[in-house]
Amino acid sequence: MLIDRLKLPLIFDTEKMQADLELLENIDWVKHFVTQNYSGEWSIIPLRGPENASHPILMSYSDPSCKEFSDTPFLHSLAYLPEVLKSFKCPLLAVRLMKLSAGSEIKTHTDLDLNADMGTARLHIPIITHEKVTFLLNDEVVPFKLGECWYLRLSDPHSVVNRSDIDRVHLVIDVTMNAWLDSLLGN
Repeated sequence: MLIDRLKLPLIFDTEKMQADLELLENIDWVKHFVTQNYSGEWSIIPLRGPENASHPILMSYSDPSCKEFSDTPFLHSLAYLPEVLKSFKCPLLAVRLMKLSAGSEIKTHTDLDLNADMGTARLHIPIITHEKVTFLLNDEVVPFKLGECWYLRLSDPHSVVNRSDIDRVHLVIDVTMNAWLDSLLGN
């Protein structure tokens, strides 16, 4: 597969996803631990994480060597996002809500293990975004729309800038490749 991005034929109810975010409004978001990759505020609420992790920071880690992932208590408190995750007929690894606060930036970087050709893919579903949020992959804009699901080959250089006055929130799903996802990616 040579593509670096693909909008998948899946669409999710933005209002229901945003309602789930409201259920988490009293939860402290976990500051992303790779601080050299961003300026401003980039934070996470882990919905699936390494099995038996009990602290939110440990639940947030998308460890490529981890073989067992499980739902977190945060996911169990939600109404719609568990349904969204059941739509994916492939093994789920780490799943997180990721927030890039207004005025913040994720600097250009690569995630070497996130490439469908290597067996692990990352999917993004925008829940809250704005036209002044720019996600670049290989120096080209990814044209995210609310509720869409995108595969991104993040082993390639990518960055995000939030020039808006609102926080951008995506549901970010790491998965293991299988025949179902291969077929969605056109393989």
